[in-house]
Amino acid sequence: MRVFWDVDTQGDFMHPDGALYVPSAEEIIPNLGRLTRHAHARGIRIVASADDHVRDHSEISDTPDFRSTFPPHCLRNTPGQAKIPETALDDPLVIEPDLDEDPESLARRVRAHRGDVLLHKHFFDVFTNPHTAVVIDALEPDGLVLYGVALDVCNRFAVEGLLERRPRTRLCLVTDACRAIDPARGETLLAQWRRRGVQLLSTYEATRG
Repeated sequence: MRVFWDVDTQGDFMHPDGALYVPSAEEIIPNLGRLTRHAHARGIRIVASADDHVRDHSEISDTPDFRSTFPPHCLRNTPGQAKIPETALDDPLVIEPDLDEDPESLARRVRAHRGDVLLHKHFFDVFTNPHTAVVIDALEPDGLVLYGVALDVCNRFAVEGLLERRPRTRLCLVTDACRAIDPARGETLLAQWRRRGVQLLSTYEATRG
């Protein structure tokens, strides 16, 4: 089973007036829409991550260093926290970081659920939601197609976490459906991931067939 992995396609990152706008992110919105429509039309499960912050989260700072701390963004119940309409999920199963459920029970719920999955997170690394690995293992994907923002922050942790935890699973990155805060750093990461076996695709290639 192939799974599409949508990283943080939320208003505060995607739009120029967002609280933590990723430069030129709005340019990839049409491709994000194509990927979402393709997945839903063909019964491909989407696993999405989304920042869900309150002011006292460790990532949030009024004096950010833009490495481990960032200005307030994706604050709970604000428009900027919501996913953009083009990447709206189908009947998402929302999994909170503080969910109190044993892994076997959660895995059964994930396998039984027919819609998409939304992983909320309080830090930029999706694997700080302790249930992320349970979700992946429950779905048992033979291929993962990843896209979203920001390539050099949240995508980076998702890609490297998946490479570490699912080394035998084919991992693809849709390069024209990603944007980096620092484009040069993004290009360096793409080259590194290619050497580690990540397949770099276009939206056209990811939605063929």
